[in-house]
Parts: sequence; C-alpha cells; structure tokens
Amino acid sequence: MAEDRELRVRALLDSVRAEGRTALTAPEGKMVADAYGIAVPGEELATDVDEAVAYAARFGGPVVMKIVSPDILHKTDAGGVVVGVEGAADVRAAFHRIIENAKAYDARARIEGVQVQELLPKGQEVIVGAVTDPTFGKVVAFGLGGVLVEVLKDVTFRLAPVIADEALSMLDSIRAAEVLRGVRGQAGVDRWAIAEQIRRVSQLVADFAEIAEVDLNPVIATPEGAVAADIRIILADQVPAARRRYGRDEILATMRRLMQPRSVAVIGASNERGKIGNSVMRNLVDGGFAGEIHPVNPKADDVLGRKAYKSVTDVPGEVDVAVFAIPARFVAAALEEVGRKRIPNAVLIPSGFAETGEGELQAEIVAIGERYGIRLLGPNIYGYYSTWQDLCATFCTPYDVKGGVALTSQSGGIGMAILGFARTTKTGVSAIVGLGNKSDLDEDDLLTWFGEDPHTKCIAMHLEDLKDGRAFVEAARNTVPRKPVVVLKAGRTAAGARAAGSHTGALAGDDAVYDDILRQAGVIRAPGLNDMLEYARGLPVLPAPQGDNIVIITGAGGSGVLLSDAVTDNGLALMEIPPDLDEAFRRFIPPFGAAGNPVDITGGEPPSTYEATIRLGLEDPRIHALVLGYWHTIVTPPMVFAELTARVVAEFRERGIEKPVVASLAGDVEVEEACQYLYERGVVAYPYTTERPVAVLGAKYRWARAAGLLGGAS
Repeated sequence: MAEDRELRVRALLDSVRAEGRTALTAPEGKMVADAYGIAVPGEELATDVDEAVAYAARFGGPVVMKIVSPDILHKTDAGGVVVGVEGAADVRAAFHRIIENAKAYDARARIEGVQVQELLPKGQEVIVGAVTDPTFGKVVAFGLGGVLVEVLKDVTFRLAPVIADEALSMLDSIRAAEVLRGVRGQAGVDRWAIAEQIRRVSQLVADFAEIAEVDLNPVIATPEGAVAADIRIILADQVPAARRRYGRDEILATMRRLMQPRSVAVIGASNERGKIGNSVMRNLVDGGFAGEIHPVNPKADDVLGRKAYKSVTDVPGEVDVAVFAIPARFVAAALEEVGRKRIPNAVLIPSGFAETGEGELQAEIVAIGERYGIRLLGPNIYGYYSTWQDLCATFCTPYDVKGGVALTSQSGGIGMAILGFARTTKTGVSAIVGLGNKSDLDEDDLLTWFGEDPHTKCIAMHLEDLKDGRAFVEAARNTVPRKPVVVLKAGRTAAGARAAGSHTGALAGDDAVYDDILRQAGVIRAPGLNDMLEYARGLPVLPAPQGDNIVIITGAGGSGVLLSDAVTDNGLALMEIPPDLDEAFRRFIPPFGAAGNPVDITGGEPPSTYEATIRLGLEDPRIHALVLGYWHTIVTPPMVFAELTARVVAEFRERGIEKPVVASLAGDVEVEEACQYLYERGVVAYPYTTERPVAVLGAKYRWARAAGLLGGAS
C-alpha cells in the first residue's frame, strides 16, 4: 500500500538525517527503490571478503562490485567500482582493491562494505532522475545515460508527478528518440518499462519534499525491460517555505478592481512638472479615465484642479487602486494607511527596494500587504495601462490604441520597447503591465485575469524569472485552450551554474527546465523580443488552422526555396500535392513555371494568375494554410497584389472558409505599405524576409496543437 511504503521511506530518511547525512548509501537507495517498485538488480552488502564471495556465487554469474560509504558519493571517481567480476579469486581481489582505493581516495571515509550486484545484460543506457528546481519545484528528467550523459545533454524535463502517458511522451522528446525504437537492425527497448521507472521516480520525489535529487544512471533498457544499475538519492539541507497562494476567485476579484477600477488614488500626486506624481496624474486625467481620480499630497490643496487629500484615509468612498509616486522610504507608512482604508491594490512605482539591495524594506511592505490583504504590483515599475478603461497609470508616454493583445514586462526598458512597437505597428492592446520586483502580484495573477478578460485575445509576457513556476503552469494550462500565451524568457545563457550532487542536477540548468516545462504548459516561447512582439501582433490576426497541409504559392523560385526551408525549420509540413490538385494549379501557370509544392507561378505573371492560384488554395479543403511569396514587378505592383489578396481572403471568410494566410513580399519600398495593408485585413505579411511570416504561422500552429485543435505534439 502507498501509505505503508511512505512510512518505510519516511523512517529511513529520518534515520539518515539523524546521522547528519544528505546522501543515501547504495543499500539505502535500494530500500527506497524496492518500496516504490523501481526496478533495480539483485544485490547484497558484503561487510567482508567471504560474504562477497558467497553473494557473488549466489548470483551465479559475473557481478558488479561497488564501494558503500556515506562519505563517497561518486564511487567511480574513487576507484570504487569494478564491473564483470566472476569467480571466487577475482571477487576476493576486487574486494580488496575497492577497499584500498576508497581509503586512498578519502582516508577518513566511513566504509560500510562492498555492494555485490547482479550484472545486467547489455542494453541502451538511459538516465531517469529528478531534481528540485527553484522555480518549478519537483521536476523529473529523462535522457540518454551512461558516462556521456553530461556531454550529450540529451535530456527532457516534466513537472513531477507525471502520469504514465506523460512519462511515455518524454521518450519522444529527446533528440535521440529513434535510438529507443531500434536502429540498424537492433530491437527497440521496452518503452513502457522506462516510462514506469520515470513515473515511479516522479511519485517518490513528489511524496518527499526533502528529497533534492534522484539519479537512476544508467538505467539499462532492453526489449524485455528497464533496470536501474545505480540509484543515487540526495536530501536537501532544508525544505523551502511554501509561498502564499491565492485561489482563482480571489485573484479574479482583486484583478478586476485593478484592471477595471472605478476610483484611483495617486499617493504623491504633484503639480510640479517633471515629477513622477505629476506625470501619473496628467496621464490619468488626459487619458480620459472616467472613474474618480483622487490626488493625495499633504502639502497641496489641489492637483491639476482636483481636490487633494492629506492622507489616503481622508478620501471619500471606496478606492480600488492606490498608485504610489513617493520615495521608497515613505512607502511602508503610506501602505499602512492604504490598508486601513481597505484599498485592495497598491501600484508601487518607486525604486529602491530589493533591486538595490534593500531586501528588508521590500520584506516590510510585503508583510504589510499580507496583513491588510493588499495585492502589490511592483515595486520598481513604470505602472500599467488598461486601455479599455482609458486608464494610463504610468509616468511614461500614454497609449490608447485599444485591441486584443495584453503585454507584460518585468523590465521598464522592455516595457517601453513594447509601447513603441505597438505604436509603430498599430497593434491594439488591452493592457500593458509592468511587474518589476514582483514582490506579490506576478505573471500567474495576470495570466489568470487575462485568460478571462473578454477584451484580451493573446497574452505576451517578458520575464526574467518566475516566483512560482507551478502556479504559472496551472494558469497557463487554464488559459491556452482559449487564447495563445507567448513568453520571452530572458537569461537563457546564465543557466546551470550551481554545484550539483547528481548527473540530473548538473543537467537541470535553469533554461533547460524552463524550455521543457513552458512547452509542457502549452506556452509559445519566443527566441527574442521582436519575435515575442510579432507573435503577439500576428496570432490574433490568423485563424486557427484545421490541419497540417501547407502550400507555398510564389512568384519567385528563390523565395520558394527559402520559404520551404522556413516551413521545415518551424516544424511545419509542406503538403504532398495529389495529381488532381497539381493539374488544377498547372492550368493557371505558364509552362516554364512549376507546380508541385512550392507552386512557382514565375515573376512575370499578371494579377489574375496570383488571384487564380490563391483562390484554388483557399477553395480546396485539403489545403489548410497558404504561404505566399510575392516578387515586385511592374506587371503586378505591390498594392495590386495586396488588394487582390485581401479581397479574395475576405470573400472566402464571408463564405465561412477561414485559413491562415501569410505572405513574404520582396521588392522596393512600396512593399512596406502593401504589407501593412494586408496585415490590417487578416493576412500576416512582411517585407524583405521569408523567415518571419512563417515563424508567426509556426507559432499559430504550436498554439493550435497545445489548445487541442490539432493532433500531434506541441
């Protein structure tokens, strides 16, 4: 029974801790493995050479002999492992050699004996393990194992615990997945046996918070099963305190008052131009916010013609949001007053907290917020925009183009890049929110809100870290089936710099874990800032694809080749054109053109050829998405191409036929205007690039798979 096994393991772990140890010995690891049904070979602990001989004889074949010492974690490094020992004389010699090597390696090491282990048959070596990630908690890992595991680094991660099917999916997530299915005449391995090892390890670490790392390396996988040749278990020095969690209804209730406030107080409001408190007030007033705006300034009677209050407690009626525009050292006292006024949200613009080493000052405001039930946005932020409320609570430039994209950033500089991009590309936004130090409110709170917000069609988030990766994954999984979530995770190259006591720990660099877990959550990860912004701009424009068949129609052969490369690079599938469809395309293109896929209509064709082939691509139900490659000619000028394409797409949309259409326009500067025209009419189009339109299409496909609208892995 699960309860009995947990009691047995609990007693063992308590005894290890009582001895002041953090690493289990091999026999102790076997006890844990047996309790959880993790397959390991037969083995015995020999405390003297005669026992070693007897145990080896009992196994009736070659054995592996390993040093057992609580002070020697890496047995191979200490010369404490001998493989393939057979016969009494060899067992005796190996026993003595292992003991001598261990003493030479560490003269003070406590030696409990030598483990005599049944030698496993040859097979594919894989690694199954688990680590405690600072962001996501317990994470299970799988990859190719053995001595090259940290060189190849072919490993994938999932949140623990995993169910059986999820564990099985990990086998297909490594680069060498085909090796497990069998190559060059070799039989494939028992995939379900490996998946079961993964599942059981994941359950073990989920049951015991104090287990920091687990290594089964190597696991010998054969067509008949999967057995762990070695198990290593490391305990944490201390278990981190659980973060305070809010329920979904609590988050939505508070976020509604933050993003749709009826009354805002500005603490530190000022009449003096150049001050943050003046900029915030001007943006709120000039932005047309229809709710009440209450300036708070003990030294002013009015600010921008509005009555000022000495304290926020003097403001009449309910207040939904208090925006702070005062120096950091005054924030705690003012936040106490916000608490007494029962204001649910504090937007903390000031810097000078944890980001400058003032961790105690930040801890103080967090404690005040928790005591009064105030949710804190910031500190160290530019503020936020809620465009559908005409709310611009920021000291930066105003923005009022309403639309369906919600954008968040941890950095003020990135926030302003977002603003400039939105203005330049005429991207309508539902919100732009700064997160800064994330003392309280963070991405999972915003994701929960934007997932429900009817104005928001796509969410894009720049983040440097996640305070609670599991909460984010939960929010993402709730949101992705309804709308895309795009993430730009900064710091991809700063991963894995910590010391680790296991192979799995060494492999679990921050970015490696982030990459797999974000994919597991259905999130679209953008490689760079511009990619994130273009995905956010383009995904709401494109309809969801209904299948995988993509057709390229191009006026230039060179563009067709590059577009084909881009399709492959983005994990998409070029349709194999059936004979009847090939013949249909050929009716519209010159003899020196090329059907197949790409369909090359050549550059000298009139607008009618573009129109006829695009119509055919939209009409045929076997085609699910179109990639257009336009080449600027006087015969078919850019705006002529743009207008005919937009007209045909709109006509089919009115008939209920909606397919994603993206376009790459090569030509002189007129193609820029043509691209903007197309974008505004539902065709994602870019000048001077074949990669970008297909990357946006690829992001749409990844979302469609994650949302369950298409088959296959995301």
